[in-house]
Amino acid sequence: MTIQLLHKKLIKKKLTISVAESCTGGLLAHNLTKLANSSKYFQIGLTTYSNQAKIKILKVNKKIIKKFGAVSKECCKSMVQNLFKISKSKINISITGIAGPGGSTKNKPIGLVYIGIKKGKTLIIKENKFKSKNRNSIQKSTVRKVIKIILNLI
Repeated sequence: MTIQLLHKKLIKKKLTISVAESCTGGLLAHNLTKLANSSKYFQIGLTTYSNQAKIKILKVNKKIIKKFGAVSKECCKSMVQNLFKISKSKINISITGIAGPGGSTKNKPIGLVYIGIKKGKTLIIKENKFKSKNRNSIQKSTVRKVIKIILNLI
């Protein structure tokens, strides 16, 4: 399950992809664009790190963030659905979570990451609880998980 395989499949199937990242800080976009010809599929990479960015750029309703928090299924779903409206890509991905070392609560520990994927009518919101407490490790694990999910989806 590698980025090279995903790269080949996206080009072969003429699929486009866009991402809205929070806790991964652009790492997914970086991985999706590090190979030559990624412009054939990669369209938009947004790093909507702050709540303000999620509200202003991705049009996440501030009531969702107030009620459920930025790290929630609801926010992740809104991020991916609104990214789809902006990008018109065949595959849209949203990521929001807590990579640490701070920002955690009892209910939302370090390593809690939501991944949203919208492909056509298919909408997947996956809750992940990565065991590592290492920021870099959580970010890399999230990107690997996204690549795996997309490969299985296409």
